[in-house]
Amino acid sequence: MRRSIIAVLALCACSVSLSAQWAKHTTPGLPRDAKGQVRMDAPPPRVGGRPDLSGVWLRADREPIPEQLAGIVGTRKPEDGGVALDREINPFPPDPKAPPIATFFELGKNVPGGLPFTPWAADMRKRRMATESKDNPDANCMPMGITQFHMQPQPRKIVQTPGLILILYEANYGIRYIYTDGRKLPPQGEPQPFWYGYSVGRWEGDTLVVETNNLRGAEDGPFDGWLDVNGSPYSQQARFTERFRRPLAGKLEIDITLEDPKSYAKPFTVRINQRLLPDEEPIEFVCNENQQFRRRIKID
Repeated sequence: MRRSIIAVLALCACSVSLSAQWAKHTTPGLPRDAKGQVRMDAPPPRVGGRPDLSGVWLRADREPIPEQLAGIVGTRKPEDGGVALDREINPFPPDPKAPPIATFFELGKNVPGGLPFTPWAADMRKRRMATESKDNPDANCMPMGITQFHMQPQPRKIVQTPGLILILYEANYGIRYIYTDGRKLPPQGEPQPFWYGYSVGRWEGDTLVVETNNLRGAEDGPFDGWLDVNGSPYSQQARFTERFRRPLAGKLEIDITLEDPKSYAKPFTVRINQRLLPDEEPIEFVCNENQQFRRRIKID
């Protein structure tokens, strides 16, 4: 019997213990009011003359997330240690100059005309959706692509140092290394393709510009090269450019441009907003510890 991708993700989410407890710790260096609450609209903290991107972040954009996904949304309930569906809308005013907002199931839903698929990419996405996206890496405890990680309802922690930025994703225990020590992006095909690619960053004013190439693409295997839940692909030719901005203490903007001539007729850009989750830390999430997807989901 076929099951929808919603059910697939819900089962994957159940690998997180409903009794999980999140550690509490007062985050230093954040602007606070007289009651000790973080002033989300205050200027961002800075380090070395640059905005400090460090912190624990949650996706802020409003999503039509079904009830079945309640298990992986980042609202924490201290009374029982569990998680609940987060229906909080983006707490910041909309930015009229922003690129289209990416959506969880379909990255390009808000892109006028949709994503500019090439015939190869359109066929790849059609084949993935024909099997209810059963090979989506998230549902199989495999490493996700950059955009899927950014759109996850689970939090991520950014650690900023002078020469290296780490992004630690609670989802599937993902980790990215962004080198900011002045090295250049290697030529395509020089290092072996990585699940998360090879990323280098540089500062342009208060914007961190991150370029990533040498990714495992959809040619490499069924779990490789997924932009979103519905299977929009990227190939080994993909080059991502992310622009990180922290205009306020509580807001992080990530504009993502994808150039991939094998998959898309032209480059496109989407935005994913994040909101600060102060005074908390991500939990340990070992997806395979209680992987139920392959046991319960059968595709006819």
